[in-house]
Amino acid sequence: MPIVNRVADLQPDIQAWRRDLHAHPEVLYEVHRTAAFVAERLREFGCDEVATGLGKTGVVGVIKGRKPAGGDVKVIGLRADMDALPIEEQTGLPYASKTPGQMHACGHDGHTAMLLGAARYLAETRNFAGQAVVVFQPAEEGGAGAAAMIKDGLMERFAIDQIYGMHNGPGMPIGSFAIRTGPIMAATDSIDINIEGIGGHAARPHKSLDSVLVGAELITALQQIVSRNVDPLDAAVISMCEFHAGNARNVIPQTAVLRGTVRTLTAEVRELVEKRVRAVVAGVAQMTGAKIDLTYERGYPVTNNHAVQTQFATRVAKEIAGDTNVHEMPPLMGAEDFAYMLEKRPGAFIFCGNGDSAGLHHPAYNFSDEAIVFGTSYWIKLVENTLPA
Repeated sequence: MPIVNRVADLQPDIQAWRRDLHAHPEVLYEVHRTAAFVAERLREFGCDEVATGLGKTGVVGVIKGRKPAGGDVKVIGLRADMDALPIEEQTGLPYASKTPGQMHACGHDGHTAMLLGAARYLAETRNFAGQAVVVFQPAEEGGAGAAAMIKDGLMERFAIDQIYGMHNGPGMPIGSFAIRTGPIMAATDSIDINIEGIGGHAARPHKSLDSVLVGAELITALQQIVSRNVDPLDAAVISMCEFHAGNARNVIPQTAVLRGTVRTLTAEVRELVEKRVRAVVAGVAQMTGAKIDLTYERGYPVTNNHAVQTQFATRVAKEIAGDTNVHEMPPLMGAEDFAYMLEKRPGAFIFCGNGDSAGLHHPAYNFSDEAIVFGTSYWIKLVENTLPA
């Protein structure tokens, strides 16, 4: 594994970048320090072009190979996300977040650092034809930064033919990868429900229209959609996670608010679930007499890996990790806005082992520096195999 060995020499620098980013987390589109850090490194590496401000704060670097590309694929895109989460860190690390209420609890610091490491290597060696485009994206955590960069012309401006993404995987052994063809992560939609009944004294419920009871009816009915309307062989999740009503034990509240999330893996099931949610809300409103306002918003689409590119990514991962350390995984019901990029160009999304760490979005999570060599090597090999010199 010559690339792995050579990347090991870069590991101390990549680790230092990662820990600096970890100590200075930024959320959503407000990744100004992070973007400036990335752009400065890319210029130091000698990238042929460094563009900033795509999707508000995204950064793109272009690295040209030794020869013009001669095949169907002339430009390959590699994407890393830069944003952190609004979570108070509880790791106790010497490089823990210095920003109260924000932390890199999903490993985007590691993703950014690994892609920077790959960019440095590729800019030094240029052992490929065509162009490698490294894409550093803001606002993956709920802000749809991928869609914003696409809207700003990412694919067309840099003539990207294929696009690849990677995420760390807690619980997966260091040095392993997991991937699958087709849906690998779910679409995510949001449900917001406002209920208005008639408030009153708790001892006189017959003179009121109880918004709490209406909310309970809704939750019970909504949770039955998956079990009684969705084919058992398909996957879907409806989770109602917020219920706000009342502030006194002897007052029936006038209003109640429910909020929840929907996760699906196919367009057909997504349509079905939305249709049933709307019907259930309308039915409960008619049954109870309460006024119920529903806001159903589509979020990230399904992250759908393309077959040819997934097979290729699997072969590359096996070159880095060995055949027995690359696994076909079941789909996850979490969401990922790299889905927008896969709607525009063929490509694949892969998971790289993070070892026995706390889970993603947990205040004790930390990206494992031991994963750096494997993730960085995967990026490099992906370029060199896609665009052979």
